[in-house]
Amino acid sequence: MPRARGGVVLRRRHNKILKLTKGQRMSRRLLFHRANEAMLKSLFYATRDRRNRKRDIRRLWIARINAAARMNGITYSRLQHALKVANIELDRKVLAELAVRDPKAFSRVVEVAKTAVA
Repeated sequence: MPRARGGVVLRRRHNKILKLTKGQRMSRRLLFHRANEAMLKSLFYATRDRRNRKRDIRRLWIARINAAARMNGITYSRLQHALKVANIELDRKVLAELAVRDPKAFSRVVEVAKTAVA
């Protein structure tokens, strides 16, 4: 009985992998074995960094809120506590947008929160 070879199916699988590694350098886009390694690694990095992006954006929001809060004479942690006491339910994304795009509105929110604590 003759040996079964990959034929068309194998070539299609190889071409699919090589297509995914189109932007790679040197043998990582030309040789199947190297391309397969590069493709697996790049998919791993993409999955990991989708999660890390969420962390980074949250850190950016907190830094922006802290900077704007300090300009209004309060720290980030005290502001968060004051907002909770005042029952103001604005998330970090909205607070950061207010701090950047509308500082007067952010100052008003801070004042309302400060009066609730005091």
